[in-house]
Amino acid sequence: MIFKAVGDGRPYPEHGRSRTRDWVDVPPRQVRLDELVTTKRTLDLDQLLAEDSTFYGDLFAHVVEYEGTLYLEDGLHRAVRAALQQRPVLHARVLTIR
Repeated sequence: MIFKAVGDGRPYPEHGRSRTRDWVDVPPRQVRLDELVTTKRTLDLDQLLAEDSTFYGDLFAHVVEYEGTLYLEDGLHRAVRAALQQRPVLHARVLTIR
């Protein structure tokens, strides 16, 4: 398996960071793909294959840590790309919610 689990939705409380610029104060770090639970069940293939997919967004995926679980909130296409390139880690901004 690439991910710890494939989820559908966000099982954590709203954190108020809806825009990319709301995440800039969260420092990026490496996260193992096999520790992530996705919050989306589907991926747009066009987005996965687009060369400029990060041009208008954050360079890092957005992950929410809630109750000891890491949820991949934004950046599923980056995570799948990393897996296809046989990289076990992803650089992500990890927000911890208590």
